[in-house]
Amino acid sequence: MAVTIKPAVDLRVLALGAGVQSSTLALMIKHEEIPEVDCAIFSDTMGEPGEVYKWLDWLKKQLPFPVYIVSHGNLKEDMLTSKYITKAKEKRTYFKIPMHTKNTKTGKTGILVRQCTTDYKIKPIIKKIRELLGYKRYKNVRKDTKVELLMGISYDEVVRMKTNPLPYIENMYPLVDKKITREICFEWMKNNNYPTPPRSACTFCPYHSNTEWARIKQNNKEWEEVVALDKKIRNGLTEFKDAEFFLHKDCVPLEEADLKIKQKDLFEDHGQLNNCDGMCGV
Repeated sequence: MAVTIKPAVDLRVLALGAGVQSSTLALMIKHEEIPEVDCAIFSDTMGEPGEVYKWLDWLKKQLPFPVYIVSHGNLKEDMLTSKYITKAKEKRTYFKIPMHTKNTKTGKTGILVRQCTTDYKIKPIIKKIRELLGYKRYKNVRKDTKVELLMGISYDEVVRMKTNPLPYIENMYPLVDKKITREICFEWMKNNNYPTPPRSACTFCPYHSNTEWARIKQNNKEWEEVVALDKKIRNGLTEFKDAEFFLHKDCVPLEEADLKIKQKDLFEDHGQLNNCDGMCGV
């Protein structure tokens, strides 16, 4: 009687952000510089810049493995409409992005807890992985299941490396293992005659540096949309009467923000420290 030997890895997946690092990683797999994967998964917040979606369409045609596009919904629309019910049966806004806050009485500023990464990036990818493994909703994954999830984190971003909380998924960091930085990614793309990938992150992300806001401002349509969104969140959350909400870190209306590049912005742009758990900006 033949004995069936279980493979060491049940599924090998690339978490594709369609930015510089994950795009380079995907193409390195094509060039067999990184071991092959079964597929890539792109989690769409429906809030990426238009150039990212154009790039993704191009990239899919270059790769020898399937690219699955999943989504939890339209983040921008959801953040303006989503409510939850408190224990006191009151409707409250369910904050989905880490908006900057300012107390109108004291002037004290702060930032809300980030929820968007978990709900709109991580969970849709995990859901797709479970589907590919053949598991229905709420069914427990077997203890001997092993999934390798390749993350587009580069060597200069090692602070963003994390262990996956799910026991059957191991986060892998091939670019870190090969000591490949973001700049080396650009060089690799150029040396292999590929176009330069765009920066991947929601246009309205409150973690944007002035460099990124200035870049978005160059696209009139996208700039008008984020300015309009910034105005909508200002006083639209009526249950917080003493608070105002902003997309810009200086807690000023986006259209009035000073977008001159400062030393801190250069550090943030290089280190990508504010990006979301290896799921955004890659």
